[in-house]
Amino acid sequence: MALTEPNAPLNATSAKGLQVGDDATQRQMRGDEKAAALLLALGPDFGRPILEELDEIEIRALSRTMVRLGPITQQMLDELLAEFIMGVSSTGTMAGNSDTTERLLLSFLPQDRVEQIMEEIRGPAGRNIWEKLSNVQEDILASYLKNEYPQTIAVVLTKVAPDHASRVLSVLPEELALDVVQRMLSIDPVQKEILEKIESTLRTEFMSTLSHTQRRDSHEQMADIFNAFDRQTEARFMTALEDASRDSAERIKALMFTFDDLTRLESAAIQTLLQNFDKKELALAMKGASDAAREFFFANMSTRAAGMMRDDMEAMGAVRLKDVDEAQSRLVNTAKDLAARGEIVINKGKADEEMIL
Repeated sequence: MALTEPNAPLNATSAKGLQVGDDATQRQMRGDEKAAALLLALGPDFGRPILEELDEIEIRALSRTMVRLGPITQQMLDELLAEFIMGVSSTGTMAGNSDTTERLLLSFLPQDRVEQIMEEIRGPAGRNIWEKLSNVQEDILASYLKNEYPQTIAVVLTKVAPDHASRVLSVLPEELALDVVQRMLSIDPVQKEILEKIESTLRTEFMSTLSHTQRRDSHEQMADIFNAFDRQTEARFMTALEDASRDSAERIKALMFTFDDLTRLESAAIQTLLQNFDKKELALAMKGASDAAREFFFANMSTRAAGMMRDDMEAMGAVRLKDVDEAQSRLVNTAKDLAARGEIVINKGKADEEMIL
């Protein structure tokens, strides 16, 4: 494709809108500049379909680069076009995958923005904006929604998980919450264009901001690491940490979910867990459990099942501590998986231990 007339003077603006000329300074273009120059050279007819595939943030980033691009020499333009053609035609095919997509995005977007986009793409299958909103803390979501029109809030709350919608409603101002409830009761099917606009606004104005402002607490990350330690390594590191910073050690302990924390589960939850865990593995895990933990598990089994479990444990004889730790870790991970799927509820923390008379 010819971008300029073969005999056109170089000191001119191309028909496609990219200023080229021999008075421009020859220089090496960055990746984002190459993308901007290529789109300008393609012009409205050929560049528009590409721009339509980009989101608002990407278009803004490209537009800023275009504005600052300045004059491009004919040699720079020829080299850019040759590089593009060679990149496409060198293998005869193009591969669309996460690696090629990430490299392309990095050519004109900041790395943190690219990481955010790729994280969304690589996330759990089917995870859309509404499922993500269902995982946003209710007071944070309510704080954002309370500045929106009640009808918009009603649309959002009909799309998120019902239990999450109830929590959001409970922390909204009462008068506004009642208005939203009434609108939810009489809401009509929302036009596709309106719904897409709401989704786009939530994605660009709320979720993108949330991802930058919400950083996972380092103590939470360390608690996950401690959960993965075997018993001896955990004790060694925790003892050293207590000597160095007792406050940090206590915070990590409070965030950790361990085998002993399984005894906090409700009867229905522990029975669901036992149904989803191998009986031989359970016997091995209980070999290293405290008497109280063993009795808790036995109490949630039938008399026959508890008796068989005791026999299996006795028949095992001596077992390695490492094997016991691994079995307990697998049991804890099974509980976490069940909780993530909504099949059980894990209660941990002082707030969950409050008694109501």
